[in-house]
Amino acid sequence: MANSDPDKLMIKADKLTKLSFTRWSADWRTATSLYEQAAIGYRFRKDNEKAKEAFEKASKGQEMISSPWDAAKHMESAAALAKELGRWNEVSDHYRRASELYIECGRSQPASDGLAKAARALEDVAPDEAVRLYTDACVVLEEDGKEQMAFDLYRAATSIHVKLERYTDAATFLLKWGVAADKCNAINSQCKAYLSAIIVYLYAHDFQQAQKCYNDCSQIEVFLNSDQNRCASKLLSAYEEGDAEEIKHVAKSSTISNLDHVIIRLARKLPTGDLKELKREEAKEEEPLDENDLT
Repeated sequence: MANSDPDKLMIKADKLTKLSFTRWSADWRTATSLYEQAAIGYRFRKDNEKAKEAFEKASKGQEMISSPWDAAKHMESAAALAKELGRWNEVSDHYRRASELYIECGRSQPASDGLAKAARALEDVAPDEAVRLYTDACVVLEEDGKEQMAFDLYRAATSIHVKLERYTDAATFLLKWGVAADKCNAINSQCKAYLSAIIVYLYAHDFQQAQKCYNDCSQIEVFLNSDQNRCASKLLSAYEEGDAEEIKHVAKSSTISNLDHVIIRLARKLPTGDLKELKREEAKEEEPLDENDLT
């Protein structure tokens, strides 16, 4: 049937959106319906390139007739097809646009979900953009008071940083997770995030930063009185004593076994680096100032 030919539907729809001597206003409502039909036809044919274009135009049409929800849905469909085609920039751009449209509808959850879909698609090919997308997805939820729904996003972003061996960034993200958990009174998640950050610093062989992180987090009462705090204290004490066996023993404790898998894997590899060198550095810092030697 002629009307079911997606190419002809696209041509007809395009004509309806263009002004001419005989058409003084665009008929976006009819055109949008035709674009939607064409998109379905192309997708049935597995012509992803043309289907993507049709969904893009259908999304634009829904915007023009003041239906941001449907516009967002079509933009997500276009983003999914861009992923199939390996158009990674378009994956990010389209999901971001879909997220903006969902926010226009006052719907933070699908707005965040769209950004997270883009992030998952880009984790291997563009990890930096994936982290930005996960970060933005967290912000969308937190601005709507839904911090607890962002926990999986923090976990995913932390995993990317660890995979790329960017341990300072991973620890920073874990501390942000702790702050988000604090806002929604998720005490267990908060304390786990702080202990995880300390473990990441230790894995990176940055004992000073691990100690500072522990001291800072211990200013927070719920962490100070937690099992996670006691575990962190034992770990740091074992480091100070240069006791590799005790470090390994603590790393196998149930408190650490209840953390995320990516953190457990790091903990089970502790200690990294030279514990003797760590003690020498500490001793150097503790050397008293010789007042007679001012050179």
